[in-house]
Parts: sequence; structure tokens; C-alpha cells
Amino acid sequence: MKETAGKPIRRRGGLAGRLLVAQTMVLLTSTLTAWTIAATVGPPLFHKHLARANVGASSAESLHTERAYQSANAISLSLALLAALFVAMAVNVYIARRIGRSVATIADAASHVAGGRYDVRVSSPGLGAEFDALVSGFNQMASRLGSVEGTRRRLLADLGHEMRTPVATLEAGLEALEDGVATLDVGTAELLHSQTRRLTRLSEDITAVSRAEEGQVRLDRRPVQPESLVSACAVSVAEAYETKGVALVTSIAPGLPRLLLDPERMGQVLGNLLDNALRHTPAGGSVTISASLSPGTGDAKLSVTDTGEGIPAEHLPHVFERFYRVDTARDRTHGGSGIGLAIAKALVDAHGGQLTATSPGTGQGSAFQILLPRG
Repeated sequence: MKETAGKPIRRRGGLAGRLLVAQTMVLLTSTLTAWTIAATVGPPLFHKHLARANVGASSAESLHTERAYQSANAISLSLALLAALFVAMAVNVYIARRIGRSVATIADAASHVAGGRYDVRVSSPGLGAEFDALVSGFNQMASRLGSVEGTRRRLLADLGHEMRTPVATLEAGLEALEDGVATLDVGTAELLHSQTRRLTRLSEDITAVSRAEEGQVRLDRRPVQPESLVSACAVSVAEAYETKGVALVTSIAPGLPRLLLDPERMGQVLGNLLDNALRHTPAGGSVTISASLSPGTGDAKLSVTDTGEGIPAEHLPHVFERFYRVDTARDRTHGGSGIGLAIAKALVDAHGGQLTATSPGTGQGSAFQILLPRG
């Protein structure tokens, strides 16, 4: 008995043994059938041909001839069947062992994956397209599970880091109030409220990105003018940009067609991109939000471009992952939850669009581009 993933599995006869037994039964049945048919049909047919050919002057000669035929037929047929049976059994043993080993390899690999070893891979056994497809599917599944497990561990670790600061601040503030070290004045109340808002935002962001990635977001699609969408987003963040001293520029191409989208959700996407750009653009810099048509495809293109810190090339493929940060310490100081870009990408995907990030490098700014299909 062997335990896999916490459940005992009772091993019975292996697949190779069962295949060999089944093929042996087929061979024995075929041999017995061939022998029976030859013994039943051959002698009467031979006797009939002897009578037609007038072979054998007496019944004794005819009987001797028929016995000679039966003896020769039995010997030759026995030798032929034994030779065929031996060759067929050898081939069956080889095939059964190959199939058995291949299935056992996949089963063992599946057992390792069930035990948490997602780095296990299976090589192609060379038994045809079906086995190749099975092996390929298994390897992709193991790779995907490993990626999900890695994301889960990083998510829990980063979530712990995100919650540690506000929870510690709240605990310290409450202890200070209880010990009489601090009083509940306006500054203390604002500090406690800011930390609870941070925890609330973190919870809401995690819920939002989870629903979006699982396809549970309901989109209220309706025709929207890109000009009105961009303008509304620019107005909503204008005060924050002015406070930090970052210029916000809008650029809208004339004659843009209406887009079928959820204005609230797409506004959330642009808001997250503008908030991200503001956090990473120092005072005196600028951020441009634009709307235009993509050359060639005619798709709508919404862009948020900044002159800020930029993104190193090795980090670009990961900027839309949950809690991923180019500079962990700096981003936590900026106050971002690390989920805003993940939410933005999930919502754009839900619209059937594409969100990409580009940057020439550190200190050279970055650009986030949304492509949305027309109609």
C-alpha cells in the first residue's frame, strides 16, 4: 500500500501485466481458433479433392494418404503457430513494458506534483501523438501549478508585509491612548483613520483584482466618447497633481469614434494608471494622458505617459503582477498597495483589450498603453 496526497492507494496488478495477460489471451484464442478450423475443415476438404482426382486405387491407399496429410498438416501448422506465438509474445512483452513504464512514469510524476513538487517534468516516451499530448499537457499543468504556488506564497508574504505597518501603527497608537501617553486629539485620530483606510483599501484592492481575474466583474457597457472619459479622469486627479507639483497634460485626437465600454471600470483603470504615474514622477515632471487611434488596426488607444523614474527592462514583464514592486522600499514609502496595475490589466482584459507597459530605462519615464477594439 502506498500513500499519495494523504490518501492510501491500494496497488493492484500493473498496467503492463494486464496488457500482457490480455494480449496473451488473444493470441491463445487465435491459435486455438486457427487449429480448430484447420482440423475441422482441412481433412474433409482434402478427402473431397482426392475423390475428384481419383487418387488412391483402394480404400487403404486413400486412408493412408489422408493420414499422411493430417500428420503433415498438424506438424507444419503446429510449428507455424508456435513460431507466430513466440514472435507475437515477444512483441507484446516489449510493447506492454514500454506502455507500462511510460504510464508508471507519469503516475509517479503526478504523485510528486500532488505532494507539492511542481518542478517535476516528464519526457516524451515516443509512443505516438496521444502520449505526446498527454505528456505535454501534464508538463504544462505542473508548470502552471508551480507558477500559481509561487504567486500564492509571494502574495501571502507581501500581504503580511503590507498589513504589518498599519497594524503595528494602530496597535502602538491604541496602547499609547490606553497608557495615557497620547491623547485622542485631531492628529492622533487622523493617524488611526489613515491606517484603517489603508487596510480597507488593501482589502478592496485584493477583492477587486481577484474578481476581475476570475471573470466575475460585471461590465455595464455603453457607447462612450473617449474625450469625456479622459477629461473626467483628468479632472478627478487634478488636485493631487497640483499639490505635488506635477503637470498633467491631456491630448485627445479629433474625430474619435465612440467606444463600447463600462465608463466606471475604464475610469478606474485610467485612475490607477494616473495614480501610479503620480507616485513615480517627481515634482517638476509631467504626465500626459492621451486618446487616439492605433495606426493600422484602427483600435482606440488610451495612453498614460510620464517623465518619472522609469522601469528597468528586467522588471517590465512583471509590473502587472500582484504586489510586484520595482523598488520595494520606495514604493511602500509612496503608499501604493502594489495591486493597482494588476487591477487595471484585469479590467482591460475583461473589456477584450490589451494593456502594455514600456520604458526606455531608469530615470527616463514610462508609458502605459491601452488598446481597445472599436465597437
